[in-house]
Amino acid sequence: MATSTGQRVGIWIIAIVMALGTIGSFFAIILQNDNAKVDQELSLEQQEKYQKLLDEYQKKVDAQTNELSTQYYPVLSQFTGEVQPFNKDDVKEVATRELKEGDGEVIGDDTNYSAYYIGWNPDGKIFDQSIDGEKLIKPLPGTGLIEGWIEGVKGMKIGGVREITIPSDKAYGETGSGDLIPPHTPLKFIVLAIPTPETIPAPDFSELQ
Repeated sequence: MATSTGQRVGIWIIAIVMALGTIGSFFAIILQNDNAKVDQELSLEQQEKYQKLLDEYQKKVDAQTNELSTQYYPVLSQFTGEVQPFNKDDVKEVATRELKEGDGEVIGDDTNYSAYYIGWNPDGKIFDQSIDGEKLIKPLPGTGLIEGWIEGVKGMKIGGVREITIPSDKAYGETGSGDLIPPHTPLKFIVLAIPTPETIPAPDFSELQ
């Protein structure tokens, strides 16, 4: 049965609409891929910018660490000979010995300070310290430390050096900490208290969004 002119026109219209739809979908896919590529390029660009900021930040941190090391390494390193074995049974309470009088603020409960240190066990083995070869690593913030340390630094002045002897119950107690600090081990520290260094702000990736 032959189709009428109207039917043929309708068929052509449907065919054209379908073709346009296919072409539109094709271009939409291309556009979507282009947008994804742009997003990827922007993401890579942001990552490169952030990495550059991180590198600049690390350079500032390293420069500050080296400057502080130059200033304080000679002070702390002269006391390395104080690291000696001691009788753990003699340690009953926190005890202190002034090695160098400071000239800064007296440390109290709320004092903002940082510290370089050497820590050793009764066998005279150093379990942790700020000395790395002939330089110092980044100083330790004077917060979140063991009870005996907090008690032992009270009253010392910024810039001073103090030996602190800490009984096990005010150190790491029944749990210990690693192979060099078994349970129930008293500890000794040499602590050099310094003013807290200027904070170097780390880059924030969200600022690049």
